[in-house]
Amino acid sequence: MVGLSFMGPWKFGMIMDVLDLMEKGKIKRFFRATRKLNAPNLVFHITQRAAGREPLFVEESDYLIMLALTKDVANDCGLAIYAFCLMPNHIHFLLSPSQANLYDAMRDLFSRYALRFNRKYERKGHLFGGPYRQAVCLEDSYLLAASLYIHLNPVRAGLISDPRLYRWSSCRLYCNDRAPRSFVKPEFVLNLLKEEDNQKESYREMLRQSLKLEMGEILEREDAIDSFRSRLAAALPQIFKKLARINQVAEHSGIKFSSSEEIEELMEKVRNGRFKNKAESREGRRYLIEQLIARGYKRDEICHRLGMTRKTIYNILHPG
Repeated sequence: MVGLSFMGPWKFGMIMDVLDLMEKGKIKRFFRATRKLNAPNLVFHITQRAAGREPLFVEESDYLIMLALTKDVANDCGLAIYAFCLMPNHIHFLLSPSQANLYDAMRDLFSRYALRFNRKYERKGHLFGGPYRQAVCLEDSYLLAASLYIHLNPVRAGLISDPRLYRWSSCRLYCNDRAPRSFVKPEFVLNLLKEEDNQKESYREMLRQSLKLEMGEILEREDAIDSFRSRLAAALPQIFKKLARINQVAEHSGIKFSSSEEIEELMEKVRNGRFKNKAESREGRRYLIEQLIARGYKRDEICHRLGMTRKTIYNILHPG
């Protein structure tokens, strides 16, 4: 387990492989359009948008076609779909592949939809504005915030005042006590609220609280969900404190990243030098820098947050 006691032997090789990819800029918490991670059992927030100002959906049947294709691809490729929202010009999915086939699954989904759309409306050219974008959900609090963010998209866009009334998202599956069975699996996210008396009522309340918070645009600001998560944790501290005990994402992926709260605690420890000895200080500083890199922080940002020079950070990461 990875925590303030550092990595130890638990899944050390696996987590270091992922951190190595992140260190080289191949994958970050923040959304990436290229050089993505294609590993099974990780939880991803996927977005895709239309080219320019073109719509992805013109009429009701277009939304229905996308949902039908999503169900087919999920079944064929072993994708667990946890949440979705189909907006007029962009799409959100929260999902996890059971195999190393995310590239193929997303290419299949978007190419099949584009082919049908272009044929139907007698258009040519690219429907989507480039490759899909991917973020890795590294911890439970980020997963919950991403789900809420996805379901609030129609409200933020001014399409509707209550996210539960938007037809083209999974929100009603999360909120309605008698929601029908679906290929979407809201239980994975709702289980994060298992310590609450009523998971769906708690989720409804979190939606109401979230409507009061400032939310950035993830398609424009890469750290929008991280910022939203921080505001949500400040507004609902008891729920987020309980989340720290669940570790559902870690158990599902086999990789445990420290929570944001643990990272803040360790940063304070590094800044104040509160370590028993030099060996613990060296290990703690290296682990903290790796975790910040995994969250998408750039070297200059890490230098600023820790009060270190770039040379010091390099020497910590590459001793000897």
